[in-house]
Amino acid sequence: MRTFKDIRDYPKYWAECFGPAPFLPTSRQEMDMLGWDSCDIIIVTGDAYVDHPSFGMAVIGRTLEAQGFRVGIISQPEWQDKKAFMALGQPNLFFGITAGNMDSMINRYTADRKPRHDDAYTAGNAGGKRPDRAVLVYSQRCKEAYKETPIVLGGIEASLRRLAHYDYWSDKVRRSVLCDAKADILLFGNAERALVDVAHRLSRGENIADMTRIPGTAVMLKKVPEDMKEIDSSRIDKPGKAMVMPNPYVTETACATDKGDVKEEAPKPVMVRPSRHDAENSFVRLPSYEKLLNDRILYAHASRVMHLETNPYSARALVQKHGERELWVNTPPIPLTTEEMDYVFGLPFARVPHPSYGDAKIPAYEMIKTSVNIMRGCFGGCSFCSITEHEGRIIQNRSKDSILNEIKEIKEKVPGFTGVISDLGGPTANMYRLGCSDPRAEKNCRRPSCVFPKICEKLDTDHKHTIDLYREARELEGVKKVVIASGVRYDLAIESPEYVKELVTHHVGGYLKIAPEHTEKGTLDLMMKPGMGAYDRFKELFEKYSKEAGKKQYLIPYFIAAHPGCTDEDMMNLALWLKENDFRCDQVQNFYPSPMCNATAMYHSEANPLKRVKYKKRDDLFVAKGERQRRLHKAFLRYHDPANWPLLREALISMGKRHLIGDRPGCLVPREGTEAEMTPAQRRGSSRHGAKRFATKHPNQPDIRKPNQRSGKPAGKKPTNGKATPQGGKPKAHSNAGGKPAQGGKKRPAGNRSRQAVR
Repeated sequence: MRTFKDIRDYPKYWAECFGPAPFLPTSRQEMDMLGWDSCDIIIVTGDAYVDHPSFGMAVIGRTLEAQGFRVGIISQPEWQDKKAFMALGQPNLFFGITAGNMDSMINRYTADRKPRHDDAYTAGNAGGKRPDRAVLVYSQRCKEAYKETPIVLGGIEASLRRLAHYDYWSDKVRRSVLCDAKADILLFGNAERALVDVAHRLSRGENIADMTRIPGTAVMLKKVPEDMKEIDSSRIDKPGKAMVMPNPYVTETACATDKGDVKEEAPKPVMVRPSRHDAENSFVRLPSYEKLLNDRILYAHASRVMHLETNPYSARALVQKHGERELWVNTPPIPLTTEEMDYVFGLPFARVPHPSYGDAKIPAYEMIKTSVNIMRGCFGGCSFCSITEHEGRIIQNRSKDSILNEIKEIKEKVPGFTGVISDLGGPTANMYRLGCSDPRAEKNCRRPSCVFPKICEKLDTDHKHTIDLYREARELEGVKKVVIASGVRYDLAIESPEYVKELVTHHVGGYLKIAPEHTEKGTLDLMMKPGMGAYDRFKELFEKYSKEAGKKQYLIPYFIAAHPGCTDEDMMNLALWLKENDFRCDQVQNFYPSPMCNATAMYHSEANPLKRVKYKKRDDLFVAKGERQRRLHKAFLRYHDPANWPLLREALISMGKRHLIGDRPGCLVPREGTEAEMTPAQRRGSSRHGAKRFATKHPNQPDIRKPNQRSGKPAGKKPTNGKATPQGGKPKAHSNAGGKPAQGGKKRPAGNRSRQAVR
């Protein structure tokens, strides 16, 4: 079993004598006020500096400060030259580089690759305050400023680009960001443990080039360690004859998988037995960057193998050649214990933006300033989402006392607190204290999801801890209401009707967002999402308990258009379901291929990496590519918009579905010429008596609700991938796929989901 050192057990660095700063300094003047002559560590971030535990630079900065280091912040520097990167002088130990809470490319561009003009993580919501591929640009400028200073990469942008990866914006496979940035080391995932280790070792005078075996890190090497055995990836999951590479070190046969893995259409969970090779003394060689450049099937194979090696207790290190050098990716970081999580979230955060921003609003902060992150990680494994690849599949929980203490702190520190806690959640609202009931199985399991295609029988689904937390939180003095804004995993919730009752009775502000994502089984299987039967069961419970509570409350389902494997007919059937249920999308989001997730490998390879991929006799996957095809899939979600009717009529005719055009109840779009007969309000789809409205967007995009102008309370709940709001007092669209505010709505930050900077 892999051992680790508790992050609280390191001896403090000598600069501990300065004590915690009110804010981590962002200027020389602030350093002088603190009595500092220099910084030990400088964090360069693409976000505005908010000293709140939902912002990565604050979490890692305060964590390092608690270890005794003097930490400075360079926030959203002018990147055209090196001067801004010299504002705090040369750090004694290293520069920590992060693009911010979001990937800089997703933050900057829509799913159609069009630039945005706003940024929820910037004061005044101003766009253009960070460069494209911010990690690369910031690293270059730091090297120009102080060539000999080590550079440590981190955050979600670096984490998801730690290997050779498909880049949607350039439509090609790019090298590891570590290679391109020419940095010294990359930290991936929740990297507090690795970060603290690196900082203390540097402070003791160790060379960063010697730090090659730290879990949760990646480094570039001239050659791989000679004391470890090499296992070629083709021996784990052979893609075809073209990939057979005999390996003299390998003595075992290929790992066993489910028997139906290849033959059945629906993808099966990967059931790989623990390797007889000691994970401490062996590593897996992935195909080189150069081989992946023009071989999509090989890319799908590499992605599949990478996803097999994600268990922090049994995964093996990965190696991938880039030119003449070897990219060495160590095993994933060991999750923080509850005591360590309490330590991190109990640090002295000011919980407000840095005073230098004055009265300028930072939308991401406005959304989450009264929210509490109760856990990290997600064992859902949805193929379109990168949370699991970043935060891991094992849930890291805070204690109930730590969470309640933070709520008390919010009452004291957050200006204008109205008594409403806007969220108790994380990547998912209801995975708190859930996990594998068999510790031995958990340490050896390689399943990408604990809930697909069905909930694992070893998964503890008892929501009692979450229920107890909700009850105690709302009983705290000064707390009027606790809203649950993180997405609810409804297939888990229906395993605990008591939880659904508690949620619906006390913690829904009229609207609750959930994520069916689609209605068709083939697409849902590729998404690794449950069928609509689970949605229907949850809907029954939701409506039952809402009625018992005497409340009119509504579910807000959200969906994804143009997901890999989703055909035109699948989208048509989804549109028919929406119409039958009287839902309308105001603004919709096409699938956004973010780095490293399984669905991105599907998009690029047009193959299914959830199954063993082959060169021959493989099932090619339909992928909606090109502007017209993706526009058509969005149009199906907005079947009610007259602007989409010509495109939909043309598509329905070509599909042989002409009977769905007309004025009959079962038709999807009206006959040609109907547009001229509509009122302006009908053409806009803004009729007072219109159908239930919702919007869809990418899960990694912000989704911020606009506070009520008078009370300061959040306006109704807002969905992320497709939101449904009912008739009568229904809100209109909140945020679009591109993250632009719509009709009073604002972007919601990745906040509780992806708050990592160099961690």
